[in-house]
Amino acid sequence: MAERGPTLLFSVFFCLLCYVFHTVASTKDEYSEELLIIPFRSGQVYSHFEFTTLWDVDFAQGGGGRYKLQHFRLFPRALGQVMTEYRVQEMHLTLTQGMWQQDKWGYPVTSAAPGAELWAWFQQEVDDVDQAWFGLTNALSGLFCASLNFIDSTSTATPHLSFRPQGLAEGLFSTKPSHLRYATLPRENVCTENLTPWKKLLPCSTRTGLAALFHAGQLYNTQYSSLGVHLRPVCRNDSCRDASLELRQVLSTVADPPATLNGKQDWSMKRYFSRSLSGPCPMAVTSRVYVDVTTNQTSSFTLKPEPTELKLTNYQGYNRKLAVYDLWSFPFHKEHGLNVDMKWKKEVSYKELFPPRLYVHRFVTGYGQEHGGIMSLLYNRHPYLEQQIIYMELLPWFTRMYLHTLKVETTEGNLVQPLLTRYTPGRDRQNPYLLEIVLTLPPDSTTRISFSFERAFLKWTEYPPDANHGFYISSAVLTTILRQADNFTVPPHMGSGLQSGLFHSSTEFPLRLHTETLLISLPTPDFSMPYNVICLTCTVIAIAFGSLHNLTTRRFQYTDLKKANSGGMRAWLAQLFGRGKQATSEDKLREPGKESEDPGKESETSEENDYIGEQRELVTPRVRAESDKKDR
Repeated sequence: MAERGPTLLFSVFFCLLCYVFHTVASTKDEYSEELLIIPFRSGQVYSHFEFTTLWDVDFAQGGGGRYKLQHFRLFPRALGQVMTEYRVQEMHLTLTQGMWQQDKWGYPVTSAAPGAELWAWFQQEVDDVDQAWFGLTNALSGLFCASLNFIDSTSTATPHLSFRPQGLAEGLFSTKPSHLRYATLPRENVCTENLTPWKKLLPCSTRTGLAALFHAGQLYNTQYSSLGVHLRPVCRNDSCRDASLELRQVLSTVADPPATLNGKQDWSMKRYFSRSLSGPCPMAVTSRVYVDVTTNQTSSFTLKPEPTELKLTNYQGYNRKLAVYDLWSFPFHKEHGLNVDMKWKKEVSYKELFPPRLYVHRFVTGYGQEHGGIMSLLYNRHPYLEQQIIYMELLPWFTRMYLHTLKVETTEGNLVQPLLTRYTPGRDRQNPYLLEIVLTLPPDSTTRISFSFERAFLKWTEYPPDANHGFYISSAVLTTILRQADNFTVPPHMGSGLQSGLFHSSTEFPLRLHTETLLISLPTPDFSMPYNVICLTCTVIAIAFGSLHNLTTRRFQYTDLKKANSGGMRAWLAQLFGRGKQATSEDKLREPGKESEDPGKESETSEENDYIGEQRELVTPRVRAESDKKDR
């Protein structure tokens, strides 16, 4: 029996070890990193980093699509625990600084609203969606050092048309429309404290790979910068019988080299990111850099070093030429790494800007602090094709929207009848106003959407410290499916990574655009009045108290000016500090009966005695009582 003990223990340990290896092998995960660089015609340079982690998770074991996230390898454990705790099926978070200029830069790879934007789909088995939503916002707030904990019912909505699932939504992943939550914080300030926890989720962090280019000072010294975390279930293979969990971490920036180089458009990785690439991330299956050289048809710039290969893409007649640098096959040197350098032959080589087929702008109308309005201009520049879109407005409760003032028309005055309108009225201090419109834009037209609202009067405790700065209204969202791929760099709807999007043919191009955020002023009380009242009250009390205090405590005594003046400097100083008054009066009181040697001074002495008697009558009651007590 004693010999069987170690053998049994070894057998149990061997079985557990086999189980662990089987579990790890059955959950395969892959990691890829990609960078897309596009020089714009206006001189700016657009850089889009995308880090993708695919994890083959067995969703069926979790029951009804529930994630069973265990044995983390490449997938970040901190984020996986949050998704498991609150049973999140799909989540999209963006933290953006600046505004994407659609009419100058075309379409971004991933559109994001200025500030913070979060929307999530919860699993069908979640009973209390609101509780799970607020738990998720608080957890993400601590994870990314953002103000997402300020998201409450007054800034949360449930759109029915605009935000559909980006991943799988059938079978185990079918969910209810009521399990969607959407919220924005347009005033959120994005800075390096958000970048630090975001890059810690990467397998290689910033030690090597494309993430080594991250220099906080350079990334946020740009016209536009956006962080994103996107989680969704996707098909594992073409048959889509099995599913995988996809995590996309994106970082987009738009720099302006002519503004920092005296009008020159030259740029390089060292100048743009303050460093070069030393090699790929060892965990990455794919590590590539794509440079768009489509505009170099006349050899207006040179690209060094030579790319690994040149690839051409064609989206329904829209051609794009890309220079590809594969970091796994690029010959790195110990002295210097990969520094992609683009030099222009001319100092300034700007070209004519071609706006995309579809873009939108929004602004505030009206005047005063009681009523106002919002107007959006939707541009469809296609010469002969109509465009069906979904337009969504999310207004805070203090902008009381009037639905009967909603008007949709072209700039020529032709009314446009919406195909569908969904309106959710807001309640004061409870929930916002939500408006969703489905309409068709005529070809080569500008459609105008306008409505009016009333500004509410807040309680004095509801104003922020800088109340006169104003209040922000989040961006409106335009959702559509493009028929042509002009200025389009968005990957396919069900694809993973830039490679599948840039080199994959598709007939549908889903697009989401965000408009400008709006700044309005509400009726604001004069918060300086309490300060003025406090100052005035303190002044009056100080004057009244000082006068009464002097009258009730000051002691008046007689002083002989002739003797005080005859004492020289010492007497003058004694008079100045009030020390000679008491001594002179005491001398007068001490010898009241002394006769004067000069007969002519007797009258003066008697007059002085009478005056001293009168001065004694002016002594305060308290001093008089003390004198009587001494006399007794």
